[in-house]
Amino acid sequence: MPYVNTIERLGIEKGHQEAEQRALESKRNAAPKLIARTEMDDQMIADIEELSVEEVERLRAEIQH
Repeated sequence: MPYVNTIERLGIEKGHQEAEQRALESKRNAAPKLIARTEMDDQMIADIEELSVEEVERLRAEIQH
């Protein structure tokens, strides 16, 4: 395995965190579409999008207001 210095490691970690953040944002964008276009309950949407039920409930409340 090649040597990775601390700065490179921090860059790699930052890249992973940014990728995780983009994935979470994508899930948060997809959930309201499922809420609006389907009759799925919050638990099912949470399971599909890998979000907490509380997060889906919050998104549903935002849509309804």
